[in-house]
Amino acid sequence: MIDFTPLEERIGYSFKDRDLLQQVFIHRSYLNEHRAFPLEHNERLEFLGDAVLELIVTEHLYRHYPNPEGELTTYRSALVKGETLAQIAVTLDFPNYLMVSKGEEKSGGRTKAYLMANALEAFIGALHLDGGYAIAEQFIHENVLSMLENIIANNLHIDPKSRLQEYTQEHFGITPHYDVLSETGPDHAKEFTVLVRINDRELGRGVGNSKQAGQVAAATSALEELLK
Repeated sequence: MIDFTPLEERIGYSFKDRDLLQQVFIHRSYLNEHRAFPLEHNERLEFLGDAVLELIVTEHLYRHYPNPEGELTTYRSALVKGETLAQIAVTLDFPNYLMVSKGEEKSGGRTKAYLMANALEAFIGALHLDGGYAIAEQFIHENVLSMLENIIANNLHIDPKSRLQEYTQEHFGITPHYDVLSETGPDHAKEFTVLVRINDRELGRGVGNSKQAGQVAAATSALEELLK
């Protein structure tokens, strides 16, 4: 059994169901190599956690921000998107707990953004089941909603592709173009490597579990470089 004490101390909550906590960190690939393992992978918990996260974030925005629906939607999207959740997961040392196959490990699976984001959603689902809505809400307020002020102050809620298009049109008079460089992995866990360019000049590259996610990652990379 993995020692989750440091994680529980950090979030201020101890799980009653230890198997539920361990299930949070079981990736599908691990069970492919350990078929007799008694617990299931984390995808059902992820499904639940995604819904709990969206509800709590939406309720907070509704109660505390009088902005129009469209703006609230962009705030919510920035908070619950994979990059944000992966960042939070890494600060909580999730890569040290994730259980993946040897092949996934070799390909850097412990640090893949979408696996980290999925694990965080699974963790929220497990918190909700083990401790109830209030415990999950407290965790989300302390670890997710606490990022909102910075997101708004730095316009991070604006879609990176839109921001990049505005920048390139203003400075170069041209719209960026996206190319899929590679598509790897099984159907249930595809990874797309995408390049964004203007004419023949490469601006950035990114990886995502869909072409759209790869484009967003590439645009984010390009903006980081252009705005240095």
